[in-house]
Amino acid sequence: MAYKDLREFVERLEREGELKRIKTEVDSELEITEITDRVSKAYGPALLFENVRGYSWPVLINAFGSKKRMAMSLGVNDLDEIARDIVSFMEIADQVPQTMMDKVKLLPKIAQVANFIPKLVRHGACQEVVESNPSLDLLPVLKCWPEDAGRFITLPQVYTKDPETGKRNVGMYRMQVYDSKTTGMHWHTHHDGAAIYRKNCQLGKPTEVAVALGGDPAITYAATAPLPPGIDELLFAGFLRKKPVELVKCKTVDLEVPADAEIVLEGYVDPWERRIEGPFGDHTGYYSLADEYPVFHLTAVTHRKNPIYPATIVGRPPQEDCYMALATERIFLPLLKFQLPEIVDMHLPMEGVFHNCALVSIKKSYPGHARKVMSSLWGMGQMMFAKFIIVVDEDVNVQDVSEVMWKVFNNVDPRRDTMIVDGPLDVLDHSAPTPLMGSKMGIDATRKWVSEGHPREWPNDIKMSREIVELVNRKWSEYGLD
Repeated sequence: MAYKDLREFVERLEREGELKRIKTEVDSELEITEITDRVSKAYGPALLFENVRGYSWPVLINAFGSKKRMAMSLGVNDLDEIARDIVSFMEIADQVPQTMMDKVKLLPKIAQVANFIPKLVRHGACQEVVESNPSLDLLPVLKCWPEDAGRFITLPQVYTKDPETGKRNVGMYRMQVYDSKTTGMHWHTHHDGAAIYRKNCQLGKPTEVAVALGGDPAITYAATAPLPPGIDELLFAGFLRKKPVELVKCKTVDLEVPADAEIVLEGYVDPWERRIEGPFGDHTGYYSLADEYPVFHLTAVTHRKNPIYPATIVGRPPQEDCYMALATERIFLPLLKFQLPEIVDMHLPMEGVFHNCALVSIKKSYPGHARKVMSSLWGMGQMMFAKFIIVVDEDVNVQDVSEVMWKVFNNVDPRRDTMIVDGPLDVLDHSAPTPLMGSKMGIDATRKWVSEGHPREWPNDIKMSREIVELVNRKWSEYGLD
């Protein structure tokens, strides 16, 4: 199911009892985020603040803040449905048609992929109003935490174009509002947006930028997705929504944005100007430190009539970004399994704030297999940021953190079963001995074989016999223990 725009998603949230409208006047500085943090920690609903002091636009927050709402935002009942769709399309690449009939069978899937390609339209609701005096002061931008350096735009889709290839990139990078015309652009070195910025700097030219807020939530999610290099985020959004994203040309920059977005900010980033950005209360649960970042200059503001301003708050989990990370875990698992077929399942626990810890179960086939998987994962895109990778046997449920820890605490000999390597880390990792670099630990919690240096027979897990389990199941009501 594709949502035409953010409003259609809000309507569905309200129909299903997943949205609370708040009419009491609230402040965009700290008050909204304190309310939202309490609601997030209580696993509560999406919130629409309709009376924000000093602003005429309402604020939508926590819209992705549960498993159910995250699945709803992508038009499915279960996130694993998307994973199954990905598997079916991966089969296209894995099949070499041998006969004319084989080719005919593949045509519907190939045609369906073509239907996901974004298309340009002449008019879009996002340009119903073109501000004659563009200003960021129109937006009810939130200050989230007391020690934040200021107000931050927290849910932007940031559009740029590679100056060499012309390919579009869409990412989500926080933007600290400095004044009515400028913001920070949090492009740290690993981001694709930063790579485009560096290319433009080498050419001595500004980087044109468009920032879209709102639209179909599948587009917002796609901006966060760890896609392989060169894959268009809007093509991926089309795949998620089973319908192409409609785009309109911007007014002052050579970029296209979703036609049904709520608000669009247009502008550029100067190749030489940098300014201190931060601190910012981040998803790690700590304040990320202040540092120099590029500066975005506003050239236009367009928006729908009576737009909704979408935002999020990050901090110690659970917050709504945890559920966006859960979607990434489930959706991209097939791609990991395609490259490492021994993987059975993976979980990125909230306690690891997504990138710090990965729990992986494998079908172990040879000595040292767990170490091979750890090394492979550290070499795959954003998995390089995982400070801890824990590998367990295929019969362990990695979605149950307690079960995994039981295996770690009982199956691991620290000297034999851990490996520590050095490599890149996320810029937000305050524990790293140097910025962007540090150590990572792999823990092999699988059953050990004699060939792996374990001299004794490995004991079996304690399990009741199947016959007794079935007997007790049949007689359970007779025991009077219900």
